[in-house]
Amino acid sequence: MAPRPIRPEPRPGVLSIAPYIPGRSEAPGVAKVYKLSSNETPLGPSPRAVEAYRAAAAHLESYPDGSSLRLRRAIADRFGLDADRIVCGAGSDELLTMITDAYIGPGDEGVFTQHGFLVYRIAILAAGGTPVTAPEHRHRADVDAILASVTARTKVVFLANPNNPTGTYLPATEIERLHAGLPPHVLLVIDAAYAEYVTRDDYVSGLELAERHDNVVMTRTFSKIHGLAALRIGWAYGPAHLVDALNRIRGPFNVGAPAIAAGAAAIGDEGHVAAAVAHNNRWLPWLTEEIGKLGLAVTPSVANFVLVHFPDEPGRAARDADAFLVKRGLVVRAVAAYGLPDALRVTIGSEEANRLLVAALAEFQAATAPAPEARVAHA
Repeated sequence: MAPRPIRPEPRPGVLSIAPYIPGRSEAPGVAKVYKLSSNETPLGPSPRAVEAYRAAAAHLESYPDGSSLRLRRAIADRFGLDADRIVCGAGSDELLTMITDAYIGPGDEGVFTQHGFLVYRIAILAAGGTPVTAPEHRHRADVDAILASVTARTKVVFLANPNNPTGTYLPATEIERLHAGLPPHVLLVIDAAYAEYVTRDDYVSGLELAERHDNVVMTRTFSKIHGLAALRIGWAYGPAHLVDALNRIRGPFNVGAPAIAAGAAAIGDEGHVAAAVAHNNRWLPWLTEEIGKLGLAVTPSVANFVLVHFPDEPGRAARDADAFLVKRGLVVRAVAAYGLPDALRVTIGSEEANRLLVAALAEFQAATAPAPEARVAHA
């Protein structure tokens, strides 16, 4: 007979989940810190959002609208959608978790790609399901590999497009091919957190698929281009039956009133979004090119960050570069938890931060370059 527990114990599997660890935000002992670890916009939030947030602060004694109607209507107006098919949450993370809880249980499987967002695995395990990883090809999702990973037990397929932390994406034709290859009872979740940054003609966010099909839902966030990460606002768009399921398990007041007000104002400020896109369009290619000139490989990105690869050599590895940058106040994201121990993810920052980063990496490369005789011997 098993001994009786002496305290409440979580159900089997919970304590085996590796918790999500966010990007570092501090550089001890450094006067000025440039945080390039969390893909936050260097432009900050829309002034309209800040004004709306401050106005809402005068009524903190009142519960927010439990349906986030004002925010849903603002989103619907911006994209020409049906507000009744929108669900809002405390960031897209909460929505991804709600979707998983609604559609995955013990014995079910959820599929995601090799270097996909860590929350997918956590949510699947927390729901009692089994995570299944589909291989990527050159740090890019592979439709054939995803479809080959689908079994009779698969209930949900998660696809970040663009993907975090690689910055790569699948074009519309590949998204359509992926959906066409899935059984109708398998839910395709398109996580489009970085959609606003993508300017490629062959890209779609997933709204069109979610509009037309019963087994597609798209999630978005206000934490990136809108600069409202501190408020935790996300939204999902999908078929009515899915929205009904999510609203049944959603917390009754899961989005706060200041967040609703700020989000509604932010999504209406198209000028602020355009400025963020313009900034990214200027500095993403610049940073990619300048880092490449230093002899470091950079995965081509369409988002607001780049994935920089380092050699697996003592003193020159990603962990060494990370420590070197932190001492100079440049905080970037180690991505070993994503299966990328030899890479660092770097957010596109302000002009000052971007130029300092390249200068620091140049200094690191020069300081750690092999001696000439070592290069000859290696060759």
